[in-house]
Amino acid sequence: MFKFLDVFFVAFHSALIVFNIFGWIWIKTRKINLITLLLTGASWFILGIFYGWGYCPLTEWHWRVLYELGEVQLPNSYIQYLVNRITGINITGHLADIVTVVVYFVALAISLFANFKNRPAAFSDSGDGQGAG
Repeated sequence: MFKFLDVFFVAFHSALIVFNIFGWIWIKTRKINLITLLLTGASWFILGIFYGWGYCPLTEWHWRVLYELGEVQLPNSYIQYLVNRITGINITGHLADIVTVVVYFVALAISLFANFKNRPAAFSDSGDGQGAG
């Protein structure tokens, strides 16, 4: 059962990461992409107040599974773990954290822009509620 859960977490968590980065591309997934990005940020920065900066419940659950499978020296960074597991390349936790945060905020900015760029005319600068054109 734990082997299945290990594979599940690698697949699901990786898919969520990829969706967070690229989900804004498709119009139909933009809103859910923004929601998952905001939930990710809330986990890292709000739950992180109580559990440590960058806290992710998916990582914690996966670590518990891996512990049951006998892995005991897991890094703090899930990205560091994932890069090593998939490619065999060892990167530092610091590098993983920097890349993760930069990519997160770039994806969040793009998602916000993509979600709000075509807002109704009532949000324009004209002040009369009729829009600029």
